[in-house]
Amino acid sequence: MATDTVVGAADAREVPVIEFDGVSLTYPGPPEVQALRRTDLRVFRGEYMTIVGPSGSGKSTFLNVAGLLDRPTGGRYLLDGVDTGELPESRRAALRGARIGFVFQSFHLLPHRSAIENVELSMVYQGIPRAERLARAHRALVMVGLRHRVRALPSTMSGGERQRVAIARALAGRPALMLCDEPTGNLDSTTAEDILVLLDYLNSAGMTIMLITHDPSVAARGTRTVAIRDGLLTEQARPWAPA
Repeated sequence: MATDTVVGAADAREVPVIEFDGVSLTYPGPPEVQALRRTDLRVFRGEYMTIVGPSGSGKSTFLNVAGLLDRPTGGRYLLDGVDTGELPESRRAALRGARIGFVFQSFHLLPHRSAIENVELSMVYQGIPRAERLARAHRALVMVGLRHRVRALPSTMSGGERQRVAIARALAGRPALMLCDEPTGNLDSTTAEDILVLLDYLNSAGMTIMLITHDPSVAARGTRTVAIRDGLLTEQARPWAPA
């Protein structure tokens, strides 16, 4: 059976980080809502994919399915070669913690914990010993330029610093994939550029990134752009502009 959309391919010899085979998600009604239509998608290691589309188009649903936060109602999803379809929730949570890092628009930091504690605590459920967690957290904060702020509380930090902590938190677990949902949406243009330069650097170092944005200039920084409208993904020719 033909799918609604086939998005992208790279070297067939590689194992994709993300492989959607007819993946869809429908919320029951009445009326039922096709939040994500049947989609074939391959995202390979080292890609920087940006995802664009109008509000309510299904971008967050797509990211939630890719991030194992929502379970698709159809198709097969392989993450780093692991078929996620039949996994119980405990195994999905463990796989999510080990293979995926998340960066959100609103940072989601614990307000009464220092930067290093926010990063370190993200690895608790991976079963990593505390000494190693702290070492990884410190290295990640240094990597994002916050060596001098490891003991600072979020309330004493700028928006850009808080987003850098969030990126360090995503990196510390050594994920195969980083999912970013409007990571510059709450930042001024100068600070946003600093964060985007950091993401460019991480991608150049081999990190696979998928990033949702409403900003055409941000979308253009990716190595690939897909558009989503009414739950349907299509490869996007550039330049992209909001409808």
